[in-house]
Amino acid sequence: MPENTNENAGIPPEGGFPPIPPVPSSPAAGPSPVTGPGPVTGPGPAAGHGPRPGPGGYGGHGGRMGGRGRGPRRNRPGSEGDGSGDGKGENELAEKVVFINRSAKVVKGGRRFSFSALVVVGDKRGRVGLGLGKGGEVSDAIRKGGEIPRNRMVAVSLKANTIPHEVTSRYCGACILLRPASPGTGVIAGKTVRAVLESVGIKDVLSKSLGSKNASNVVKATIEALRNLRRRDEILKVRGIRPRVNAPGDGGQPS
Repeated sequence: MPENTNENAGIPPEGGFPPIPPVPSSPAAGPSPVTGPGPVTGPGPAAGHGPRPGPGGYGGHGGRMGGRGRGPRRNRPGSEGDGSGDGKGENELAEKVVFINRSAKVVKGGRRFSFSALVVVGDKRGRVGLGLGKGGEVSDAIRKGGEIPRNRMVAVSLKANTIPHEVTSRYCGACILLRPASPGTGVIAGKTVRAVLESVGIKDVLSKSLGSKNASNVVKATIEALRNLRRRDEILKVRGIRPRVNAPGDGGQPS
C-alpha cells in the first residue's frame, strides 16, 4: 500500500474511503510554570453594605469590633470639667461598713432573718457621720446605713494629718484614748476605730480602746472624742484673746 504523503493526500485509495488527514502535532504539554503566591487580600465588602467600618465603628469613639460606637462624651460623669472623673470630687464620700448584725424572728413557718449594718461615712477632709441601716437583705441594710449620715455629718478640727491634742472620751461602756503622732507614724488603731479615723482623713494618730468592745459604742465614743478636739486659734477666739505673732520676748514665735 502506498505511503500517505502530501502528494497523494486527499486521493481516495482503490475500493475504500478517503484517508483522514493527519492532525498537526502540538508540543507536549508539560507542567505549568510554578509562580509565587500573589498578594493576600482580605474579603471584599459585602454587596449592598458599603465599605467596612474602621476601628471606631460608624463614627463612634472606641468601638472595638466595628460596632456603632458610643458617640462623643457629652454630659457624662467623669468627663472633663466636672471634677468627678478622678474620684476626688467635692461631694465624694467614703463609706466603710463597720459591723453587720443578723437577727432572727421565729414564726409559724420557721425563722425570718433581718440584718442591720453600721456604716461610717466621711469625706476625708474633716467631716464624718454614723448611720445604722436595717433591712431584709444585707445590701438593703448597707444602702440605708450609708444614706442616713450624709445629712448629719459633724466637723472635726484637725492639725495637718493628725489631731491637735490628746483626748479621751466615754460612751456607755466604751472608752477611747487618742493621741497625736509624728508624721509617718500611720493610724495605730483597731478596725473599728480605724474606720472612723480614716474616714475623717487622719493619717498619723495613736489610739487605745480602754473599755467595751461593742462596735456601736466604740464608734460613738470615737466620734465624740473627735468632736471634743479644738485647735489653738479656736480656743483663743472663744476666750476673746487675740493671738500674738512675732511678739517681743518670745523668740519670735506666736504665743
